[in-house]
Amino acid sequence: MQNFINQLSQVLEKKYILTQDEDKAPYLTDWRKRFTGKAFAVLLPSTSNEVAAIVKLCAQYQIALVPQGGHTGFCGGATPDNSGKQVILNLKRMNQIREIDIANQTITLEAGCILQSAQEKAAENGYLFPLSLGAEGSCMIGGNLATNAGGTNVLRYGNTRDLCLGLEVVTAKGEIWNGIKGLRKDNTGYDLRDLFIGSEGTLGIITAAVMKLYPLPVSQWTTLVACENIASTIALLTLFQKRANSLLTGFEMMTRESLNLNEKHFPQMANPLQGNPPYTVLIELSDHESEEHVRQLLETILEDAFEKSIISDAVIASNLTQANSFWHMREHITLAQAEEGANLKHDITIPLSSLDSFIRETDELMREKFPGVRIINFGHLGDGNLHYNIAPPLGTDPKTFNETNEKLIHELVYGQVERCKGSISAEHGVGQLKLDDLRGHKGEVAHDLMKMLKTALDPQNILNPHKVVSI
Repeated sequence: MQNFINQLSQVLEKKYILTQDEDKAPYLTDWRKRFTGKAFAVLLPSTSNEVAAIVKLCAQYQIALVPQGGHTGFCGGATPDNSGKQVILNLKRMNQIREIDIANQTITLEAGCILQSAQEKAAENGYLFPLSLGAEGSCMIGGNLATNAGGTNVLRYGNTRDLCLGLEVVTAKGEIWNGIKGLRKDNTGYDLRDLFIGSEGTLGIITAAVMKLYPLPVSQWTTLVACENIASTIALLTLFQKRANSLLTGFEMMTRESLNLNEKHFPQMANPLQGNPPYTVLIELSDHESEEHVRQLLETILEDAFEKSIISDAVIASNLTQANSFWHMREHITLAQAEEGANLKHDITIPLSSLDSFIRETDELMREKFPGVRIINFGHLGDGNLHYNIAPPLGTDPKTFNETNEKLIHELVYGQVERCKGSISAEHGVGQLKLDDLRGHKGEVAHDLMKMLKTALDPQNILNPHKVVSI
């Protein structure tokens, strides 16, 4: 190992090679504090050439490395194992915005660029970078691409994959693939870009990307709407999709239980709707014409929904501050869960046509088998993505409850997901958390194809081993 470190010092300055326990500690535990590993060293490169040189050394010495960005993932994909023999490759120093091309409506970002910085740079130039996540103040573009992150704007703009036009990637051999092209049409064989997006650093290390920009909306209107059941929320979504079409940029669902938990830990975020209804829907319309146009459209659709008895109450934000407070309600649910204690999370996708039956039947099964359990269900209803999370009954020790029931609860929820032909990971990835569940979910053929890709692109298995798929 000393020879490895000696050669590393020819690539990085000593201060960017962290080997002391106190220096490595911030990089070893995931955001949820669910996974903690050990690492021989934490390396902090600042260029793609440095990344390539590090990977070549790792290949030479057969040392596995774990790529890491903002370390905000939920599935342990950027956390090392407990062997103490892996190195962490943190890309936070690769944080440059290389170029913004106004004519082409693209922005070229390095992997360590903070998402919020990209949003702000785009806005300074009169454009929108639409990827938006609760962790946008600390998550990084490389991690967003590696997990194909979703967020609140998927309904209109798609996942991170849909926003990406080109990549720069360091392969397992330490070679640099320069796919940095801002082309919307490039039909030249296999789409290598899509191999690496969503692969969680197991096939290559994303070091830069060309991302799409969109014109900034002239106006945005946000409303909170009360629904009595999930069927009504689906009917409301259909109504908005028909009437507002591409102007619909946000459609988020929050249950009464999730907002009760929110208010418990953040009293200033009480639901402004009367009676805190069973389902609260947050809706956002964005327009490039005028404020008056989108306001009138929003009011017309809501009036129609009232007349059809789809909704029972609605509050339209009167200014940006109030609109932000509506979004903060939604974004703070995850923080409220963290304050409450450990809970069992499920980041799932269900076809909208099956959403009503999934929630009704899964809720019933959960409460039957685990009396008093609290179901904290919320998510991006517009694209079918639920965060179907389970908190232990009040007065129950969370650690004991989770350790005793985690396997059975996951099996129950994932069984319902399979029944509805959904997905066990909508936007958080697989990491190490869902590694053992993937074969059953994907099926033997798909899982074996993934293993073949991993073996072909990383035959030494040095890139983030035992994440997503094991070989």
